[in-house]
Amino acid sequence: MEAVFLIAAIGSIYSYLLYPLLLVLGPGRPAAAGSPVRASRLDVVIAARNERGRIAAKLENTIETGREVLAEIVVVSDESDDGTDGVVARFADRGVRLERQSPRAGKESAQALGIAHTSADIIVFSDVATRIAPGSLDAIAERLAQSGVGAISSEDRFEARGGKQSGEGAYVKYEMWLRRLESDRAGLVGLSGSLFAARREVCEDWRTDVPSDFTVALNCARKGLRAVSDPRVVGIYPDLQRGVDEFVRKRRTVVRGMAALAAAPELLSPRRYGLFAFQVWGHKLMRWLVPWFLLILLPVSAVLVDDHWLYALAFWAQVASYGLAVAGWLSPRLREMTAVRIPFYFLQVNAAILLAGLDFLRGRRVVVWEPSRR
Repeated sequence: MEAVFLIAAIGSIYSYLLYPLLLVLGPGRPAAAGSPVRASRLDVVIAARNERGRIAAKLENTIETGREVLAEIVVVSDESDDGTDGVVARFADRGVRLERQSPRAGKESAQALGIAHTSADIIVFSDVATRIAPGSLDAIAERLAQSGVGAISSEDRFEARGGKQSGEGAYVKYEMWLRRLESDRAGLVGLSGSLFAARREVCEDWRTDVPSDFTVALNCARKGLRAVSDPRVVGIYPDLQRGVDEFVRKRRTVVRGMAALAAAPELLSPRRYGLFAFQVWGHKLMRWLVPWFLLILLPVSAVLVDDHWLYALAFWAQVASYGLAVAGWLSPRLREMTAVRIPFYFLQVNAAILLAGLDFLRGRRVVVWEPSRR
């Protein structure tokens, strides 16, 4: 039982604590590979599905922030039927091209169609709900011109309503810190799906059945390039309109991530990918195993609670954390407190991962879905 406790305890904290610590203590970035890209202009691809109410603001924001480097914006309407196409068409004289995907085939297929209608050496991908901060597109053009850099991810900024931070905001801050560590080592194992950019050569072999942010990171690794984050590249997005939407979004995202890794198991081979494979293990696979370790840890801690103070500490810490999480679930007002908000969000995330794992094992795959409303 003590051995089981040790394995479950390490498994529960590895991805969130031990893995980042190993990155901090590990070597810095590898030597640069590849040649520089001579590109002063870039294209932006926006996949849209029934975004009539938001697409105009998105286009205005993109045009304004990309004045110096923007060549063209390609909006791919994924069989929208709410008037989105008409709104986009009004921007035709401002460097915006409308392409329609029919029948509906999902985000990655829409992005592939957008790539086919671009010509710049650098392609930016951005969601409609994401506001691009000033200077971001200029920073993308500058950074991707460097040798060895194949793709760049934004640093997300979570814009909570009323100026209040939520559990997702704290989680996003943690993820951005972890990405900076990975960026300075072997490169990101996944980019921000809401705003990222890549060299055209990295957009070859574009898969439409797995998340595009993972495809780009994988293609960079295969070409000896790195996917990096840059604090000057910022994507800003608001809170989800309903709390349950975050749970649904996380569950969907994890299922898609699992499908992506299952399609490229070679990424787990240190012999082939070295430090990058270590990062895939730590950030992806071990993260997805956390809820299973937690399910083992609580009953084992309960059995050993009287054997040693360490087991007692582990048991009561879990009881307290789960109690606070349940309190946050029952009371949105309590959820505004940091001591409640963080364990609530942690439990919510891992519950979504657990169900996503079961979905994946049952053969569920997600290619087409309705975007969460923010």
